[in-house]
Amino acid sequence: MRTDRRRDPSGISRAGRAALAVLAGAAVLISLTAPAPPGAQPAAHAAPATPAFTSVNYAVAVDQSHSLEPGDIEAEKAAATRIALGNVSASSHITVFGFASADNDTQRAVDPACPRTRLDAAGRESVGACVDKLRQRKENEGTGTDFPAAILQGVHELTSGTDPSVPRVLFLLTDGILDVSTSESYGAESHREDEGKRRLELALKSAAAKNVQIWPLGFGPRPDQAQLDRMAAGGYQKGCVDLPSARPTARKVSGARDVGPALERAFAAAHCLRYQPGPSKRPPATLPITISPLATVGSIVVDKGDPEVTVTYTDPLGNKVPTTGKFAGSEFELAGGGSTVEALKIIDPVPGEWKVDVKAPEGHRSLPVAVSVLWQGELRGTITMDPPSPQPGQRTTVTMRLQTRDDYEIKDPADYAGLKVRSELTGDGFTPQPLRLADDGKGPDPEGNDGSFTGTVTVPKSADGALKVRGTLTASGLSADTRSEGGQVAPGTLPVTTALGPVRGSGHPGGTVTANLAVTNSSDAPHTLRLSLADVRAGLLTLSPSEIVVKPGASASHEVTVRIGPAKAFEGRLDDEDPIGVGGTVTVQDSTDGDRVLVSTPLSVQVTAEPTLLDRYWWVLVIAAVLLVAGVLLALAWLRQRRRRRDPDGLMLHLIAEDGTVLGVHKAGHGQKQWYAFDIAEAHSNPRIERRTHGLYAVQRSPEGGAVLRRRGGARTRLTATGRADLTDQLSLALGEDSVRSGGPGIPDPVSTGAHDDYL
Repeated sequence: MRTDRRRDPSGISRAGRAALAVLAGAAVLISLTAPAPPGAQPAAHAAPATPAFTSVNYAVAVDQSHSLEPGDIEAEKAAATRIALGNVSASSHITVFGFASADNDTQRAVDPACPRTRLDAAGRESVGACVDKLRQRKENEGTGTDFPAAILQGVHELTSGTDPSVPRVLFLLTDGILDVSTSESYGAESHREDEGKRRLELALKSAAAKNVQIWPLGFGPRPDQAQLDRMAAGGYQKGCVDLPSARPTARKVSGARDVGPALERAFAAAHCLRYQPGPSKRPPATLPITISPLATVGSIVVDKGDPEVTVTYTDPLGNKVPTTGKFAGSEFELAGGGSTVEALKIIDPVPGEWKVDVKAPEGHRSLPVAVSVLWQGELRGTITMDPPSPQPGQRTTVTMRLQTRDDYEIKDPADYAGLKVRSELTGDGFTPQPLRLADDGKGPDPEGNDGSFTGTVTVPKSADGALKVRGTLTASGLSADTRSEGGQVAPGTLPVTTALGPVRGSGHPGGTVTANLAVTNSSDAPHTLRLSLADVRAGLLTLSPSEIVVKPGASASHEVTVRIGPAKAFEGRLDDEDPIGVGGTVTVQDSTDGDRVLVSTPLSVQVTAEPTLLDRYWWVLVIAAVLLVAGVLLALAWLRQRRRRRDPDGLMLHLIAEDGTVLGVHKAGHGQKQWYAFDIAEAHSNPRIERRTHGLYAVQRSPEGGAVLRRRGGARTRLTATGRADLTDQLSLALGEDSVRSGGPGIPDPVSTGAHDDYL
């Protein structure tokens, strides 16, 4: 199932996170930081009345023969514990026993482990200890595989003093085939194989006669699939629901490590539960597992492998839930907390992705931890006819839409996989007409796998009164639901005809969606139409107007408004990214014409959480961030350009004597902070320019062209391409022609300036 997504615990939407990401980039660029927004507290999840859960009586027969590998018996024990703890009904009972063979009068083929145990809180907690009594047989204890004895023991345990109305299920775990070759009670050695087969057939007939289903599970290379299939087919065949998935089936897996998941699947099918496997990882790890919005009760089963592993559970709203008692509308009960397998049973669980956090101390982290969920749920449906008052011989379209028990639409087709829909049209003047409803996107069904099953039926020409269309939903793990919709055969042309436009839409709490209702009154009297909204939980949606008066001969279009309820009506289930679908049925009745139904059509509104200011104006923040980044980049580019234009590198400094003779040429480098410092060496004998870090003079380029000469402690002088600047009484400084990068004609002669000059 897709996860039932929620708003991020921080309260920030996808758009908001995108905006913040852009702002974060800008912040890094300009070395700014901003505090994170405070987290929003999740709303409590309100629960309906505690539902009733179907019970089952079952027995688990565990192979103890000598052919088992050392880890096989442990895998069988863990598998038996997994299904016991995963059971969701406190009125179910379990019996566990081991079996091999009895080779002589002093031995027995069956070893009791867990007597019949009611799986209430105390019983679930005790199962792990009694299952642990199972052990592998030694060579002198009877090491064959006596299926007849195991089946007869299971039949006895399941039928003695039990309610025959409660399903009886025997799970048979084995790594071998029927083997009574060493059992003296089966007669002469040459006839034991045939006698074993004969007794197996008798045991299977007894199971079938006493309504005991047999679900064999073989593992390893030895079991014979054909023999497993015969045992499954030989017991009672009617399952907990009339669906192929609930019919006893033999399973075979490659090894002992697959026994647990395979037995859980078989248990789910036999008990009409839904099974959802999860990941398997070594601790420490976080294992996600999804619970469907249809679930009314579920058990998260954790196969820890090591009792030292500790587990915590977090619901889709981010709450770490307790392991016992009630919290936020759900009820919790943990069993097996100190053993290798534990399970958290949850009544009315919050739907969506749960997180199972597993930890273990050093030395206890070698085994992988597996998580799964077994759940049972409730499925509801709404049914409509279009037109609701057809004429004899007219074709009408019937739609049955699926909903959760809270009147939300179902998003994931996997939640209702295996669904069986039965429908028929009944009425006055004709025999019932079968009706096929499908969700395949073909023919009258507009869209496949959207939870709406559609079909058409022709009203018989003999119809002369009331009509009723009935639909029944049946699915394994989901309680059956039957819905019906009544109508009347139209005697001819109706005085008032209507057409309701599309009413699908989306919005936020407190918002509205609209549709147009076209009405034509061809009679000479006014008609009053009543509008109503059904099949929706109170507070989620409301319809207006509730009444329209149509004048004689009038033809007009009226706007119908559907208002979405406040956020609190959605019990914290709203998400600002993934909408939640709310369904209903819009009905228009002509109260002037005996409340004849003129319109009966499904309604679907997609609701998302009210956007925050960040959601609404994230684009403004993004634009501002882009502009800010652009401004910063421009400023940096300007600064780099300014530094480049002031860089003295490449200036050709000419040292000029008093008579105009060039005494030497010196090429300036980059300098420090765009100033190239130098001094005059041997000014009175052999004058020349030498670079000095703290020289008396320094030059840099001028953005306006030429250069600027700075004397330590003195004023600055502009130096153009054609001018000179005095250094001493006999020496001056000039620039070579290749020193000029900017400027041009008209640059004035050297001028002394003060420190206030912007460029100097």
